[in-house]
Amino acid sequence: MPDERLSWPRTLGFGAQHVVAMFGATFVFPVVMGLDPNLAILMSGVATIIFLLVVQGKIPSYLGTSASFVGAVAAIKAAGGSTATVTGAILVAGLVLALVGVLVHLAGPGAVNRVFPPVVSGAVVLLIGLNLAPVVADIYWPQDQWVALTTMTAVIAAGVLLRGFWGRLAVFVGLVLGFVLSWVLDRVSGPITAADPTGKVTEHVRVDLTGVSSADWFGLPTLHAPTFTTSAILLVLPGVIALVAENTGHVKAVGEMTGADLDRSLGRAIFADGLATAVASSVGGAPTTTYAENIGVMAATRVYSTAAYWMAAITALLFGLCPKFGALIAATPGGVLGGITVVLYGMIGLLGVRIWIKAGVDFAVPANLVPISAGLIVGIGGVSIQVTDGFSVSGIALGTVVTVVGYHAMALARRRPPARPVDVPAVPPPYATTATEPAPTPAPAKERISA
Repeated sequence: MPDERLSWPRTLGFGAQHVVAMFGATFVFPVVMGLDPNLAILMSGVATIIFLLVVQGKIPSYLGTSASFVGAVAAIKAAGGSTATVTGAILVAGLVLALVGVLVHLAGPGAVNRVFPPVVSGAVVLLIGLNLAPVVADIYWPQDQWVALTTMTAVIAAGVLLRGFWGRLAVFVGLVLGFVLSWVLDRVSGPITAADPTGKVTEHVRVDLTGVSSADWFGLPTLHAPTFTTSAILLVLPGVIALVAENTGHVKAVGEMTGADLDRSLGRAIFADGLATAVASSVGGAPTTTYAENIGVMAATRVYSTAAYWMAAITALLFGLCPKFGALIAATPGGVLGGITVVLYGMIGLLGVRIWIKAGVDFAVPANLVPISAGLIVGIGGVSIQVTDGFSVSGIALGTVVTVVGYHAMALARRRPPARPVDVPAVPPPYATTATEPAPTPAPAKERISA
């Protein structure tokens, strides 16, 4: 149980499993967002420590890199935003998430479902995932289509065919296989002529390890201060909804496994996630969130001791202080990222569908169907509204606004009582009788028919 302890060698072993489980996605997403993966690993350890302290050790969980902001980051970068602009926007989103955690703690966990019912939170998560499809098609896949296809196949096969713990490492298995395949192809067929990460077609090797050989074994990752832009902040704020839904689901899952009622700790968990994201992004790190991969490890091992998570956090700190390790991560070929992100982005989207299914959302109800469908197309299609000169709302941000405002407005309209009928004087029907005037005699049948 969370408050129980195994022997230290066994605790260290379980902590290492958690590091391996979070490893693939925790450094893939920073690479995808153009952030320092070494710093992301380091800050994931810091974030986990913050989380365990805030929840007072009641919720065993590891905080890795969040995927909820990947689509917004891609939009910010496409609009010319810098890495500092990205981390500044994420910092504000982290503070907003922390504020939501405080409100949930004060108002109770039921407040989450009232503001973000499953039909809304599921739609936001779905559009966050599917909005990323152009990133795969336009940036990663063209860098090496055959390696991307092979990596994707490996991830799918590992996720479906492997059982237990190894099945949860499907992304890591695909990553290693794709990395090795790219290295072998460089030796067998030579450099590839294809698009590089900037989209320019050049001749280059798939795996460039020159940065690894020149990197130090020990040192701090590169830190930078964030900058704040209103348009970038609005793009990332919808990710807060996804994180609220994600944290709620993870806390409930841990509660079911441990048999503990963790509803009263939900506000603390959301606050801790927001605080950890704000701390990580304040030095240039990636956003954080509780990780389903590590919850899967708990389900497989039935070991919920928070001591294992402390060991995992300390291990991540040590990895983050090794620049050579970060350089190896940064050398991941674009084709490998293409194969991995195809699966990851689709899985993010389908998590939204899973929210709908578990909640039994009925799309035969127009209040569910109409605003949600409009918000999804607006968000996934990248529809934009120009508010003022130099400021527009588009993509995920606009889709979320349409979804949330549209749903609650229509739900409120449906609950409004019908208007009270106005008293209108009755109009006498034709041939009405009065006290002074007899009714006319009806015409013969033939005349009525002809008329």
